[in-house]
Amino acid sequence: MNLPTPAIVPQSAVRRLPRWALVLLCLAYIVPGFLGRDPWRGADMSAFGYMLELAQGHSRWSAPLLAGMAPETDGLLPYWLGAWALQLAPAGLSPELAVRLPFAGLLVLTLAATWFGAYYLARSPLAQPVAFAFGGEANPVDYARAMADGALLALVACLGLAQPSHETTSYLTQLCCTALLFFALAAAPYRLRAAALALAAGLAGLVLSGAPALAMAYSAIGVLLYGFGSTDNAAQTRSRMRAVAAGVLLLALAAAALAWALDLWRWRIDSAYTHSSDWPSFARLLLWFTWPAWPLALWTLWRWRRQLASAKLQRHLLLPLAFVAVALGAALTTRPADRALLLGLPPLAALAALALPTLRRSMAALIDWFTLLFFTVSAIAVWVIWISTQTGIPAKPAANVAKLAPGFVPEFSLLALAVALAATLGWCLLVAWRTGRHRAAIWKSLVLPAAGATLGWLLLLTLWLPMLNYARSDAPQVRALLAPLGAQSPGTCAVAHGLNRNQVAALQYHGGLRMQPAASGVACHWLVTAQPLREYASVAQGQWQLRTRAARPTDRADLLLYQRNPAP
Repeated sequence: MNLPTPAIVPQSAVRRLPRWALVLLCLAYIVPGFLGRDPWRGADMSAFGYMLELAQGHSRWSAPLLAGMAPETDGLLPYWLGAWALQLAPAGLSPELAVRLPFAGLLVLTLAATWFGAYYLARSPLAQPVAFAFGGEANPVDYARAMADGALLALVACLGLAQPSHETTSYLTQLCCTALLFFALAAAPYRLRAAALALAAGLAGLVLSGAPALAMAYSAIGVLLYGFGSTDNAAQTRSRMRAVAAGVLLLALAAAALAWALDLWRWRIDSAYTHSSDWPSFARLLLWFTWPAWPLALWTLWRWRRQLASAKLQRHLLLPLAFVAVALGAALTTRPADRALLLGLPPLAALAALALPTLRRSMAALIDWFTLLFFTVSAIAVWVIWISTQTGIPAKPAANVAKLAPGFVPEFSLLALAVALAATLGWCLLVAWRTGRHRAAIWKSLVLPAAGATLGWLLLLTLWLPMLNYARSDAPQVRALLAPLGAQSPGTCAVAHGLNRNQVAALQYHGGLRMQPAASGVACHWLVTAQPLREYASVAQGQWQLRTRAARPTDRADLLLYQRNPAP
């Protein structure tokens, strides 16, 4: 029998995932990454430095500078958000926490947009399950809600989402804007006004985040799907779709004009995969970064292949597939590839959710058992290493930590221990529930992957947070560099020579220095470099005397501090 859809779903399979459980899972995933940690080395620290410069009035809002250096990315929106948060933050709130609050809101908005986008895709008539001869098939609204729950669980379960989605960088703003555009194009036939607002916000946000080309690519998807796609609906509906396409085109032209006015159009093609020997590396990135959504998405394409080949427009398949294709193209042609691939996770999760009505019991069991073993073993490893650093038993893990992070002094937090214990107990209870006879719910196969990813992330950001801060923060190196100098007045002038943006931001925030570019001509008393001065022909070496040097605890990348010689 040639079924119109491979989804055969009874009403008993679309029972609602308890809202309290879904909200608790999302909070456990979102909150730990934004609380209690230092800005980590790299893009997180650099972006924080620019935000501080804007908030303190040391740089122009239209052209942020950090010791004379412009940002590596052209997007202004993330720096504006952080600077506004710093200016509006109440007294006593730490700067690193203040800048994270709007970005935590962006992650919440990303999860919500993914849920609603998947919901409205599942409401499409061609996405609905087969109608039974005597009734009992899933109610359309309940079915769409269950599919949206599955998409949200699939997104949270993706291993590559955790760290980038908790950084205060343009990559999170781009992720949120992509999710908004995905929702807008999915919801346009049902919620035109909300879709228009989301579309305008998403396009403007992408442009201001330094990704105008992506904004145009997503707009082209909307114009093609709604302007030229075939449909078997009434003429009034076809007219409505043409109106949607026209609206997308007009907003895209406005976004393109905004990018032109801000001079954000740049040639950014810079692939890390130019040779055939690089392809295995890209394949490994795809495998782990998008796990477990990618095997489910491939299963969706296989089981829905007849629908894709049909003459009718399969919007619920083509829309997420096109978004994923754009993200893959960006990952292949720009750097860093993993941050470009990040933008494909919301539509990939929606595509993965469409596999749930067609999963065989053996495949669902395989996913469950693999997830159970992987995350349980990972959680045990986290606990064993933490116990070893606290008690010395067993001795080998603590010795390995001391070798990898020399100078690290373990810290104990009762609150972190309580949260970690509660999360581990919740995992055990969830495993007990899943191994019971709960076969009805369509979203059940993604509960363990999402909860396991959340457990691992939460344990790392509670039990291992002091270790991660020590290894990934610049604070220990800056403190070691400036310790011999004693107390310095805030804003002490220092020349930055050969330092990158991350190092300058760390010296200003953790060290209280006021870094000046070497070419500024400012006569500072101190000079900080990443190489001995003999490596720099442009520096008058006789004017400076080496005072101290400090390496990062986890490698040998030194910073050197020089003091200006007194005048003869």
